[in-house]
Amino acid sequence: MLREKTIVLGVTGGIAAYKAAELVRLLVKQGAAVHVIMTRAATEFVTPLTFQTLSANPVHTELFSLVEEQDIGHISLADRADLFIVAPATANLIGKIAAGIADDLLSTTIMATKSPVLLAPAMNTNMYLNPIYRENEEKLRRHGYLFAGPVSGQLACGWEGEGKLQDPAIILEEAICALSPKDLGGEQVLVTAGPTREELDPVRYLSNHSSGKMGYAIAVAARRRGACVTLVTGPVCLDEPHGVETIRVVSASEMREAVLGRFEASTIVVKAAAVADYRPETRAGNKIKKSVGNMVLNLARTHDILAEIGRHKTSQFIVGFAAETEDLAGNAVKKIAEKKLDMIVANDVTREGAGFAVDTNIVKLISRDGRVEDLPLMAKESLADIILDRVVEMKNQGRRPASG
Repeated sequence: MLREKTIVLGVTGGIAAYKAAELVRLLVKQGAAVHVIMTRAATEFVTPLTFQTLSANPVHTELFSLVEEQDIGHISLADRADLFIVAPATANLIGKIAAGIADDLLSTTIMATKSPVLLAPAMNTNMYLNPIYRENEEKLRRHGYLFAGPVSGQLACGWEGEGKLQDPAIILEEAICALSPKDLGGEQVLVTAGPTREELDPVRYLSNHSSGKMGYAIAVAARRRGACVTLVTGPVCLDEPHGVETIRVVSASEMREAVLGRFEASTIVVKAAAVADYRPETRAGNKIKKSVGNMVLNLARTHDILAEIGRHKTSQFIVGFAAETEDLAGNAVKKIAEKKLDMIVANDVTREGAGFAVDTNIVKLISRDGRVEDLPLMAKESLADIILDRVVEMKNQGRRPASG
């Protein structure tokens, strides 16, 4: 996600400075080149050697040291940055930026950079709630500075409340978001993911192998690209995506209620969930005991949520999914027509590396006008962006979504 990007990471003097080491590791793992600037106070908490070892780059601490013979340090670093992160960012540093003060290497470089600046505050809760600090943060937000806000918890000073440094994994996500195109700005994206469970009795249910990974990847990618995202998810073993409204459901009827309740306000709908087609006709109030002979299970159809929203669509762009085991293209094209979709993502779940419970997929993208795009094996994160690329292209080309 951050391959070939240059990240300048500022580390200020707070106990949370040790967590910046984990952030460097995560940034490097994503392929970024990381250059660390430490304030003098920061070096009292973590040694520069720690960051030099993790980043494989020299650590910068002094305003008047040269990067190379012909380079002025703070200008060179400011010019190189694709993104500037400060984690932890103390109240002192944020106050200096807000006042336009540049009196050390870190504040001077921030003043000189034209890159986006992402600040991750960490401080005592009373400092964080101080009205002067709040005014400084609001001022910086108005000027386009980005924030990965702190979380509540036990602070090193003994207080409990807001002010604890955000988790490095969330700061990383905000960094990726800051460098992502915002071509979905203003869109209201509704995504469904995962399986549904249809209860047979209090201990048994009918379901499928869906892990939810594809839908979650699409929700994350859409949020990074500027959309306001709602994720309706069946039971999965995945963490809720940061910055995404997540609604957890269990059955097909619960998913239908959640989707229909948010459909009208949506502009793009991606139905990646594997919703059960059938449910037990009756649910036993007690556990069904084993008896001699076979058991006959009567099943009833669940509501076809995708067909239902297709019938009621106005201007929404609807993307469906087709998980097939035979006649992939034929079944997918039929589904487009029957359910009034604008695009369908079709995959043969019998192929190795495709389908449920894996991190990769192999799909065909088929649009309503008959275009077919065969995509090779790739990570579901990468596929999510390609799907959204095609949605943006079709919307920008002026193709009106299929009317109901």
